[in-house]
Amino acid sequence: MHFHLAWIAVLFLCPAVAHGGKVLVVPVDGSHWVNMKVIVEELHARGHQVSVLRANDSWYIKETSPFYTAITIDAASGLDEVFIETFVSRLLEIQRQGRSAWARFKLEMEVAEWAAEMHQTSSKMLENMLENKYLMQSLQDSKYDLVLTDPAMPGGTILAHYLSLPLVFNVRWTTFGEAHSTIAPSPLSYVPNPMMELTDKMNFLERIKNIFVSAFVQFQAEHYVTPYYVGLLEKYLGSDVDFISLFQAADLWLMRVDFVFEFPRPTMPNVIYMAGFQCKPSKPLPQHLDEFVQSSGEHGVIIMSLGTLVGQLPQDLTEEIAAAFAQLPQKVIWRHKGDRPATLGNNTLLVDWMPQNDLLGHAKTKAFVAHGGTNGVQEAMYHGVPIVGLPLIFDQHDNLFKMEVRGAAKVIDIFTMNKDIFLQGIEEVLHEPSYRKNMQRLSRLHRDTPMKPLDSAMFWIEFVMRHKGATHLRTQAYKMPWYSYHSVDVMLFLIVLFLVTLLTFAAFVKCLCSRVCSRRKTKCN
Repeated sequence: MHFHLAWIAVLFLCPAVAHGGKVLVVPVDGSHWVNMKVIVEELHARGHQVSVLRANDSWYIKETSPFYTAITIDAASGLDEVFIETFVSRLLEIQRQGRSAWARFKLEMEVAEWAAEMHQTSSKMLENMLENKYLMQSLQDSKYDLVLTDPAMPGGTILAHYLSLPLVFNVRWTTFGEAHSTIAPSPLSYVPNPMMELTDKMNFLERIKNIFVSAFVQFQAEHYVTPYYVGLLEKYLGSDVDFISLFQAADLWLMRVDFVFEFPRPTMPNVIYMAGFQCKPSKPLPQHLDEFVQSSGEHGVIIMSLGTLVGQLPQDLTEEIAAAFAQLPQKVIWRHKGDRPATLGNNTLLVDWMPQNDLLGHAKTKAFVAHGGTNGVQEAMYHGVPIVGLPLIFDQHDNLFKMEVRGAAKVIDIFTMNKDIFLQGIEEVLHEPSYRKNMQRLSRLHRDTPMKPLDSAMFWIEFVMRHKGATHLRTQAYKMPWYSYHSVDVMLFLIVLFLVTLLTFAAFVKCLCSRVCSRRKTKCN
């Protein structure tokens, strides 16, 4: 009896033994790798073998790591540090020329041309991979359980279909735009295009604008992205393969947003929301930072970071920001690259890197000056720190707009900003209690889940491994032609049937009337 009880105790005390799977990760470099790395490390911690495909010009993705085995491709991705920084600088320059419709059009065309160049390089890299028989045979022989990829670039999606492996997305954006618009019904009457800074309560003119912009986004994808992959797909996957259907056929979409951040909208059963999966409770700060933070006294600390893509702002903007910080009683920790501003105050500490999550979780942190990247916004929301937003490029305007609508952020146009405007914005967030109150409310909603977002992501990745896919969760919509999806054929059939019935009835009535008239004439005669 005691022997059996001892074994039962051992079974309860020992951790469950999980089957270690094999995962092929095809990431996107830059800030996208920052959150993909969190999943890679968690997969490794759970006993899975992870291989990461990287180009030889990778910026953030290192060739050696204790968490994964790197497979370095002898080709350039085109997303190296020099290319990205040059492109970002060009976008900032265009935006400084004004916020007119012409400036906006120039900006969109610049982005489209950059995307075309990037996808041209990407398709060449992908073709080099598929032509490398040794590499493809090695990937086949490795018998991976699934491919985990970020579909902002299509390489991982195409490779998964070529290898006939289950496909899982770590996703916020696809090659075609915001991820929901690729997989889920997206009625334009109340689902705003992310680049429009609109809510789900649009008036008539805003709905017109939403339709036109959504059509323009689709036009950009079809003319600046898809053409670079059509020949590739026909050669390696077959002539009947539709580009967008490859994405829609993914088994699982791990979405890096939730409905505390996103406006309510239709979704699908294979979309799993994991916003804030990279967030965690704060750890003690390094000694030099802790001493600086503690020296702030009752005034507290402001932290500022513009993310991974923006190396440095134009010097005149940097001087304005530094001058505004110098007038505050708070201490400031600023992640800054470039020349030291001449207007920098004694209260401001410049650093090359900061433990952002740990600083946001510190009790003395009063505000976060941020560019509006998804990771930073979610970390601020997790810790309940209000934001002073300086959106620069891509989705940053929309991310901060969503926070501003919820009363948790103050957004400032950095391209028309001066010292006084910036200082006024910071002081408003510091001294108006509603900003912190609203952000802390969002934090409570965000954290109130039955399962931690990272644990949820791991469960569903392992679910796909266990069941060799998740086809039962996939809609059949992507296999349908557009006229069937929108029931155009059914409506046309019903219209024709109605007209035939109507004409038949009219002919019958006409015939009946003519007979009645004929009989009356006969009787009269």
